[in-house]
Amino acid sequence: MITIEERNILRDLAKRVAEIADLPIMAERRDIWKKHNSLQPSRPLMLMFPEGSWGELLPHSVLKCQDGQARGIEWSLRSRIYYYEHFQDDTVIEKEWVISKAIHNTGWGIVPKHIPSTEPRGAWHFDPVIKEYSDLKKIKIPEISHDEEASKRNMEDAQKLFGDILDIKQKGVAHISFHLMNQYTGLRGLEEVMRDMYEAPEMLHEAMAFLEEGHRYILKRYIELNLLSLNNDSTYNNTGGNGYTDELPKPGFDPDCVRLCDMWGSAEAQELAQVSPKMHLEFSMEYEKRLLEPFGLTGYGCCEDLTRKLDEVFTIPHIRRISIAPSANVDICAEKLQNKYIFSWKPQPSHLIGEFDTDFIRKYIKHTVDVAMKNNCILEMVLKDTHTCQNHPERFDIWTQIGREIINQI
Repeated sequence: MITIEERNILRDLAKRVAEIADLPIMAERRDIWKKHNSLQPSRPLMLMFPEGSWGELLPHSVLKCQDGQARGIEWSLRSRIYYYEHFQDDTVIEKEWVISKAIHNTGWGIVPKHIPSTEPRGAWHFDPVIKEYSDLKKIKIPEISHDEEASKRNMEDAQKLFGDILDIKQKGVAHISFHLMNQYTGLRGLEEVMRDMYEAPEMLHEAMAFLEEGHRYILKRYIELNLLSLNNDSTYNNTGGNGYTDELPKPGFDPDCVRLCDMWGSAEAQELAQVSPKMHLEFSMEYEKRLLEPFGLTGYGCCEDLTRKLDEVFTIPHIRRISIAPSANVDICAEKLQNKYIFSWKPQPSHLIGEFDTDFIRKYIKHTVDVAMKNNCILEMVLKDTHTCQNHPERFDIWTQIGREIINQI
């Protein structure tokens, strides 16, 4: 129930987004991302994802709309404008409004349970719902369906609201990322899974095999229902990049029927950060590799340190983007990746809290840039997982300014 006043607010914001998107710099950024994602040498690129800090950068108190749906739209538009006005990163603001198809997933039969923290933003604890081997039978393969009428209505509503300002696009499933270990530890518990690797490996293998089967079925249903959408654009890729590339879709592409080989796919297993490369490969990556095999390009990793596991990561089919976590050894990683893969570096987000030491941050960023350039790496700096900036939103601006200065020196 968006009012006329709210409609005018949203349309004015959309016009501002369109103005930004039409700036020459956006076309320049789009082109350089295509080269970057195709491993063509260019300057290091930079992206910002404030994530948990958005509440301090763009609090809901600034929103003018009252309707829930209108407030969601307003925040999305304002966040794009905020990117342009504050960050000196390489985010591409597109002149589009994307509507998701009304896709339904019945779920996996059981859901994770957590023991909440007594602190407002404290950490919860696992409350396992799979306590013994027989409980694995509780997991069910989801069913996928598409409400075509709802998708049509949503598209019509968006056209009425923004059709003369922004390019209205409807997408089905464009971001596909597999998180098998995250999914299973949510049901079994993290400590329990760690013990199972030694005490009940057959149980863990059976669980992972079932999840692989389930995700393979979900992909099959996406294809049967023609729900896949291209992600060779600004679509979020892996754990921080985007999908801009001329390498996708693959030859023989039919725009009316997207295939997995026309898309990026990704996976991660950050819960296994502390296990050996051998166990990471055995209990997670082998399953992930089979799921990723049909995709045209793939990415791997999140917050787990892959320094000792890169040789295993290199065996993933069509691997292109590899996440280098804050805890990773960037010197070793740069030597191994060189210009064969995208060096998707995740700087330390904790530098935005406590004492904000700009001299330290400058040296910290410059070290990685220097090491990457020495090894001819295809470097992207992705600042994310920032749960708070302690109500100092300007720190994000300053961080990108420092990063831009260092990049410009190359």
